[in-house]
Amino acid sequence: MRLAVDIDATDGAARTGTVATSRGTFRTPVFMPVGTRGSIRSLMTGDLAALAAADGTAAEVVLANTYHLMLRPGATAVAELGGLHRFMGWDGLTLTDSGGYQVFSLGPKLHDGGAEFRSTYDGSTHLLSPEGAVAAQELLGADIQMVLDVCASLPATREALREALELTVAWATRARRSHRRTVDQALFGIVQGGTELDLRVESAQRTVALEFDGYAIGGLSVGETREAMLPALAAALEHLPSQQPRYLMGVGDPVSMVEAVALGVDMFDCVLPTRLARHGTLLTDAGRLNVKRSEFARSDDPVDATCPCSTCRRHSRGYLRHLCSVGEPVAASLCTVHNLTWMLTFVGRMRTAIGAGRLAELRAEVASVWSGSGPGLGAGPPSSG
Repeated sequence: MRLAVDIDATDGAARTGTVATSRGTFRTPVFMPVGTRGSIRSLMTGDLAALAAADGTAAEVVLANTYHLMLRPGATAVAELGGLHRFMGWDGLTLTDSGGYQVFSLGPKLHDGGAEFRSTYDGSTHLLSPEGAVAAQELLGADIQMVLDVCASLPATREALREALELTVAWATRARRSHRRTVDQALFGIVQGGTELDLRVESAQRTVALEFDGYAIGGLSVGETREAMLPALAAALEHLPSQQPRYLMGVGDPVSMVEAVALGVDMFDCVLPTRLARHGTLLTDAGRLNVKRSEFARSDDPVDATCPCSTCRRHSRGYLRHLCSVGEPVAASLCTVHNLTWMLTFVGRMRTAIGAGRLAELRAEVASVWSGSGPGLGAGPPSSG
């Protein structure tokens, strides 16, 4: 089921629109909260469903991780329990990462057959093949699944990036052939190539030739600077179909997001909002705010007076600081509600700016506040989301 972006407005290469899947639609640009094991850390599914950005946009797509779910409780168990949506109690859309990030973070043995992982739970060994990743995701039943890829850490030698590219393309070819659940599940190819512009172009062209339902750009925000990331991203995007969704994987710092949107990216995921929330760090239009600081002990102000989230409507900075300082688990939940609402509002602001032809103004505003944050701010394994 090839996905397409029904474009509402453009501003240069940036666009805003709607993508239709067999289950429902989502608006772009879109931010997808990370629910690695079938749950957003510190947040109940009902609370996630109740989130609403300033423009009324809810969380529309949630990301879960194939590697973790196939180990516990197992893809077959999830299927027997009704598939990922019923398993989570989530009526929105879902996307499953193939486990390619674990190739980057866990250092498995790689060969033509796939990736040999040692379980982070019990040390047992598992082979995840391209076909196996597809089969597991078909059992999980996500609306969008990703091919198994090789994500090299940066900096890397050209030889290492070439090897990752070749293996990713070979695995993508096999994944494309093995995908059977084509009526209700989209399959995305992934572009690699590090920061080598010609390798990014080659990877994009060879991936597009396989005719996937959508396309992702992986292997960025894994150690390189933003100055190196953006040209590599632009090189890949130039050769991806403009009518299909384009997904920048694992990037969630505001400057990189708005710059990527300006280049034509539609989809993002990152653990940034939830990870920071668990440590009492909140996202605001004025930058990051560490609510654990002593200056907030007697503050009756909300985190952000303009934020529509339930945390800001009901609770003060002083209360949140108290909860964080005494280790109350609800502190992470309240901070997560705020951070995800802020992120949903932020992508809503990008959609509005594109529609008004004022994305350049928003880019300048975001850079003035967040210029000290690099792509590494949002990077990290989904298991920590």
